[in-house]
Amino acid sequence: MKANIGSMDKFVRLGLAIVLIILFYNSTLTGTLGIVALLVALILTITSLVNFCPLYSIFKINTIRKKEDK
Repeated sequence: MKANIGSMDKFVRLGLAIVLIILFYNSTLTGTLGIVALLVALILTITSLVNFCPLYSIFKINTIRKKEDK
């Protein structure tokens, strides 16, 4: 697994996961939708922690900024 998630992408994923968790615990998202939101939050958290997104590799997306050689 080669890293394909950049730092900005990582922060967006973690931020969205936090928002989904807060919405679930405030009972804004309940029932099946709440469970799906928690699963999405879990997936977003895991992918941001391991710096790898399987969907990005399928579509050949890489959000890591490359350092330019000077």
